Amino acid sequence: MTQHTSLTPFRIDIPQGAVDDLHDRLTRTRWPLAVPGRDDRADFRRGTPLPYLKELAEYWRDGFDWRAQEATLNMHEQFTTVIDGQTFHVLHARSANPQATPLLLSDSWPASFVEYLRLIPLLTDEFHVVIPSLPGLGFSNPLSGTGWDLARTAEAYAEIMTRFGYDRFATHGTDVGTGITGRLAGIHPDRVIGTHFGSDRVWLGLVGNMFPAPDGLSEEELAQLEAAHVASAAERGYIGMHNHRPDTIGPALTDSPVGQLAWIVEKFKRRTDEGFLAPEVDRDQLLTNVSLYWFTRSGASVAQFFYESEHAELDFAMPSGVPAGWAVFDTHPLIRRTMDPTGAISHWSEFTEGGHFPAMEEPELLAEDIRKFFRSLA
Repeated sequence: MTQHTSLTPFRIDIPQGAVDDLHDRLTRTRWPLAVPGRDDRADFRRGTPLPYLKELAEYWRDGFDWRAQEATLNMHEQFTTVIDGQTFHVLHARSANPQATPLLLSDSWPASFVEYLRLIPLLTDEFHVVIPSLPGLGFSNPLSGTGWDLARTAEAYAEIMTRFGYDRFATHGTDVGTGITGRLAGIHPDRVIGTHFGSDRVWLGLVGNMFPAPDGLSEEELAQLEAAHVASAAERGYIGMHNHRPDTIGPALTDSPVGQLAWIVEKFKRRTDEGFLAPEVDRDQLLTNVSLYWFTRSGASVAQFFYESEHAELDFAMPSGVPAGWAVFDTHPLIRRTMDPTGAISHWSEFTEGGHFPAMEEPELLAEDIRKFFRSLA
C-alpha cells in the first residue's frame, strides 16, 4: 500500500454532453429483428425480451431524470482515495450516535453502491456506514492496471477503514461482497467485529462447485440440488464472459447503452422475488444503477475484476473464527442443510420474501437482521 492516505471529497457531476450522448444513442438504437413468437415481454427464458427492453429503454430516454438522481446521490458524503495506485470511490454515511459501530458494506456487479441507498437511513442510528466501490466499478475508475482481484481489493478495503479512523469494524456483503467480507475476517480477524452475509436460493447452484455438498442427502434432496445446478447453469452465461473474455464483451457494453441495459436488467429480473419489476424494486433506482455503469464505462472495467479473481484461484470462503451471521432471502429448505449442515452458525435468519438484492427489495428486513446480529455481539 502507498503512504499517500488522503481522502478527497467527491461529488458526482456528469457532463451534460454525456447525458445528451446517452439520449442520442438511445434514440438511434439499432434494434434486433423481432423473432416471430417472441413477443411476450415477461418471457425471460432466453434473456431480456425485446418488447420489455424497448419499453424500458424508452423510459430511460424520455422519463428517467438523471439530474434528480444525481442530486439524491450527492446528498451523501463521498470521497475518493488512492490505494496502491488505484482510485477508490467511497460513500460515507456518518451516524449522529457517538457510540455507533463502523459498518462496511460490500457491493458487486450487477449492482453498485446505489443498491444500498434504501438501506443507509435504516442503519445510521447504530452504524457509521462505509461503502467502497470495487476497482473498475462506478467512480472507482479508471483501472490503474491488472491484478485487482478479490484478495487485493479486500486489503484495500481494510486500508479504507483505516483512513476513516476505524480500527475495528463490522462487515456485510452479498454476492461477490460475501467473498470480500469473509476474506476481511480471514486476514484481519483482530479488526473485524463480525461478518454478516446476505444470500438467497441462488447459492444452491454453488453447492458441490464452490462449496462442498454435505454427506447424507436424500434422493429427493439430491434431485432438488441437481435442479438448482441446472437453473444455475442457465444463469451463468455472463460470468463465463466476465471470468474468461472481459476484453470481448467490454466494448459492446461500453458502446451500446441498450446492450448494457439488457446485460444488467436480466439479472435483476431473474434474481428478484417474483421477478423484476417486483413492486418492491424501484425502476428509477435500477436505471440509476445502470446509468452509473454507462457514464463510468464500468461494463468493461468491472468485468476485469472477475477475470482477475477467477485466475488468482482464490478460495472464496476463508476460515476466520470471527462471528458470522446469515440472512437468507427467498429461502429454500436445502440452503441451511447444505451451507450449514452442522448448525454451527448461531445467527441464521430465513425469509420467504426478497431475493438476490435484499437491500433494494426488503431493506427493512435486512436492516433489522444486521442490527440484531451485531447487537448480539456487543
